[in-house]
Amino acid sequence: MECTSIKFELFWRKISRKDGCKGVSENAQQTEWRRTVMRDLYIAPLERLREKGALVQCITNFVTVNDCANIILASGGSPSMAQDIREVEEAVEGVQALVCNLGAIDQVDSMIAAGKKANWLGKPVILDPVAAGGTQLRRDAAGWLLREVKFTAIRGNASEIRFLAGRQSVGSGVDVSVSDAVTEENLPSGVETALALAQISGAIVVISGALDIVSDGRQTVILRNGCPTMARITGSGCMLTSLIGAFCGAWPGEPFQAVVSAVAAMGVCGEMAEERRIQNETGNASFRTDLIDAMFKLTTIQLKERIRYEIYEK
Repeated sequence: MECTSIKFELFWRKISRKDGCKGVSENAQQTEWRRTVMRDLYIAPLERLREKGALVQCITNFVTVNDCANIILASGGSPSMAQDIREVEEAVEGVQALVCNLGAIDQVDSMIAAGKKANWLGKPVILDPVAAGGTQLRRDAAGWLLREVKFTAIRGNASEIRFLAGRQSVGSGVDVSVSDAVTEENLPSGVETALALAQISGAIVVISGALDIVSDGRQTVILRNGCPTMARITGSGCMLTSLIGAFCGAWPGEPFQAVVSAVAAMGVCGEMAEERRIQNETGNASFRTDLIDAMFKLTTIQLKERIRYEIYEK
């Protein structure tokens, strides 16, 4: 399927030749028009999720299962936490998306069974490769999942994505290592890592961190929302992966658009929660609650006004 951004690019070229772009250079007008249209496109999945909802099956870890369920609820979706091997295939028949979180390392069999069923049904499947590369057990499990299941999107920190892309990584448990983290200085290297995994897996790849990278191997978006306190609570990454599941479930026809929208929404809500934390002089425990509250209250207008992104071009 031709991606939406390409459709609008072709549409713009058609009308610009017809109208002559009077009064403004074609390049300048095209750039401004594209940014306006793309911003609207990234808002649409949130609007659909609020209106229609999405049932998301999460096979996730016991550390963050409650937060994952609540962020889905706050976004307008509904969580299903079915993960027993005896029911996962049946359960996935009634959902709009499946999330597989490698933090539930003892449930890989369930992830593969549910993932294959979701693939057969044509439903989005999202992978969170928690601590991939950290132990031999996780290295083997990650490889098995990638061989057996076709993932719509893969969301991880820079260390996790570097490992899956076959590049040297220095993980720190479930956290990204300082040497792997994406910064302004090494952004091109981070983009290349995302592109590499996207091409290997066929999935939309998200490297989340201080800078968020989203790439499907053809188009890449850099998002600059969020705040440092998001790294001071357990599960912000797992929540983001679950949120991606909800957005893809509500907007399955354009998964790249849905993924960018979910990443942007999480970042904007992080900023809103941080503003509240600073105002109330509270800590990371309150921030966690404020983050979920911010998602519950987030409007499409707020997301449109606060999203900070750029389309990455070499």
